[in-house]
Amino acid sequence: MIKFIESIFVNLNGWGFVAITFILGIFEFSFGLYEKKWNRNEMFTDIACYASSKLLVPPVVGYFGLKMLPVILPAYKDALLWIPFAWGAFIIAIYDDLTQYWYHRLHHQLPWLWRFHRTHHSANYMGMAMASRQNIIYTIFFSQTYLTTILVFVGLGYPALFVKGIKSLITLSAHSSIPWDKSFYKYKFLHPIAWVLERTISTPATHHAHHADTTDDGIGYYKGNFGNMFFIWDVIFGTALITRQYPKSYGISHYEGDQWYAQLLWPILKSKVPGSELAAGGPIVREDVYPVPAFETEQLNGDSVQADEEDFVFEVVPLAVNEEIKK
Repeated sequence: MIKFIESIFVNLNGWGFVAITFILGIFEFSFGLYEKKWNRNEMFTDIACYASSKLLVPPVVGYFGLKMLPVILPAYKDALLWIPFAWGAFIIAIYDDLTQYWYHRLHHQLPWLWRFHRTHHSANYMGMAMASRQNIIYTIFFSQTYLTTILVFVGLGYPALFVKGIKSLITLSAHSSIPWDKSFYKYKFLHPIAWVLERTISTPATHHAHHADTTDDGIGYYKGNFGNMFFIWDVIFGTALITRQYPKSYGISHYEGDQWYAQLLWPILKSKVPGSELAAGGPIVREDVYPVPAFETEQLNGDSVQADEEDFVFEVVPLAVNEEIKK
């Protein structure tokens, strides 16, 4: 039985993850959940990012890491093999996800890091296609890739693969355009389960809020909800917003379709979109222009008059470090 369980998670972290992503992606497309937003440039961006973050960087790090570690640290080979599976999985899950929470959060709160994470937020849709959408530099410095390699070397390979498998399922489902958590909010007898679930792990409602292009509706919350596998970090550190609702729109308000190669390889390759954060000489954090209406309608002789363009005042609103920088 143990060997059977081990084989499940070994395969899940290999071809299993690719298969699940592919199957759920087909399901999303078949139901039109992308709403025709997946154009040629977005398709190339998603595919290139998926290939680099899943099929290139982790295998290369794993291969060379397991070749070098026995030479550099021979005494630590299988040094933690004595730790029981359950305890190993528990420790790894806490350490792995807590460090990713802060890695993710800092890319939102430190302006000079934002552009490395911007690619993940530029998609104006949610789903399997964009779940692994990341700039390659963000992927290369993603500590969990190196952690998994080290854990395999010291004898905690199976607990590490178990945690990685569970985490992959949770993060994929949180990015999915399929709102699987909606039933927990709809039926009153499931509300106690929903209360625990939404405070423990990331769900579509809480993570979709993080990908919203605005916070004006009280649902979008890209300045919080940073949790990946565990949402409880947001609860503990005061960055949680739970509404049990889904944003109407996603992405970055000023996104103009930066070329896929710039989104993948910035700052090595730059965007050709003038004024883009990824363009040569572009701003670290772009300023948005928001229309501020002087009035919406006016009653004149009993008739409703709509405001014209000249009735609007436009002001430049900079993106504040802790409030407006998106995931």
